Amino acid sequence: MRPSLSDLPCSADAVPVEGQHVNRRGFLKFALVSAGAVLTGCGRSPNGSGGRVTLTHWYHQYGETGTQDAVVRYAQEYTKLHPDVDVQVVWVPGDYHTKLATALLTSGGPDIFESQLSVPMVTAEQVVPLDDLFTPETRRDFSERDLASNSVNGKIYGIKMLDDTGVLYYRKSLLDTAGLQPPTTMDGLIDAAKKLTSSTRKGLFLGNDGGISALLTIGPWSAGSDFLVGDKIVFDNPRTVAFYDKLRALNDAGALLIGAPTDWWDPSALTQGLTVMQWGGLWAFPAIHKALGDDVGGMGWPAFDEGGKPVTFLGGWSAMVNAQSRHIEEAKRYVKWLWIDNKKIQQDWCLSYGFHVPPRISAARSAAPLRAPLPALAMKNLEVYGRFLPPAWNSAMNTALTDAVTNILKQGRPAADEIHAAAKKCERELKRLLE
Repeated sequence: MRPSLSDLPCSADAVPVEGQHVNRRGFLKFALVSAGAVLTGCGRSPNGSGGRVTLTHWYHQYGETGTQDAVVRYAQEYTKLHPDVDVQVVWVPGDYHTKLATALLTSGGPDIFESQLSVPMVTAEQVVPLDDLFTPETRRDFSERDLASNSVNGKIYGIKMLDDTGVLYYRKSLLDTAGLQPPTTMDGLIDAAKKLTSSTRKGLFLGNDGGISALLTIGPWSAGSDFLVGDKIVFDNPRTVAFYDKLRALNDAGALLIGAPTDWWDPSALTQGLTVMQWGGLWAFPAIHKALGDDVGGMGWPAFDEGGKPVTFLGGWSAMVNAQSRHIEEAKRYVKWLWIDNKKIQQDWCLSYGFHVPPRISAARSAAPLRAPLPALAMKNLEVYGRFLPPAWNSAMNTALTDAVTNILKQGRPAADEIHAAAKKCERELKRLLE
């Protein structure tokens, strides 16, 4: 018998918000808490009086001010339209993924939650297929990539809430002064990074690990390689090896910023003048534009060489319905209203508190903030060059590849040997996963 959520240890880190906002924004953005601890009573709520349905909706703690107020407001709007349904928002700081995994093993987890789809979620029957929520018209208004990232065996299990993507930002004036154009290949990027490096700043910032995390998948994609296609691990090839060898050469060139106060996902290295170019997320554009104005340009990650192509990542969060919910149909109606039907809410959620792309194509194209030149280019790059890892790719595979690239860059080990060994580990993990 599975344990009930109320049998688990109690923690004040999960904040239930029903009817009114409880201000917990003073918590650190990514405060670490005991893994797996959840608040007793923060799981699925019992029905209210008079047969009223109560849905519990979990969110991880977004770092953007106003997001918690927003999701509470959305829930209240739904209740006004459907007085027989209460939606209880639960804001979960800390190790959200561990807490969610624990909750989904119980009989009292959330009715609705946000996550990224994985094959184990489907095989364990933790999530409900949502195909019936998509009419042919609405399905055409989502990118095939967003639908595929939430699909297993042809069934859709999640609705994308926001899309994130990457941008190679650069200082226009400093490239102009150096007589450089934005690089279009990896060799061009290395050459530019060297020429832009001075005694006071570096040419390029890819993160304090030299690009291991930021370019783990982006790099091989730019060389035309891939990682997991169908039920095959496919990254053990010369193109993957060539990229990681080139990344090691870039690390050895002395042009990368290492030891910045923050990592690649934060724009401070660029805005504080520590680097001329920086790989980051579109989410950083407002802060970069505020600091640098029109002196900032942006592009996708350049093609590895003439045989490759530009690339960027497709990230973000998706809404899912717990297969153990006592109110599956009502939960499905709520997520459809919120993340399929309501373009106004989707634009508000993606662009009023942070800077993300609404997954519905029509909502993204009609959003005024995304019409500025750089965001418009980033959105176009996402449509044309966006890539993602499929739901069968898991953390064990990611660790195997990360360890291999770390050995290549930091230990100087042969790239071909490390990639081959990592691929074998991933093949064993995939076989275990699909058995």
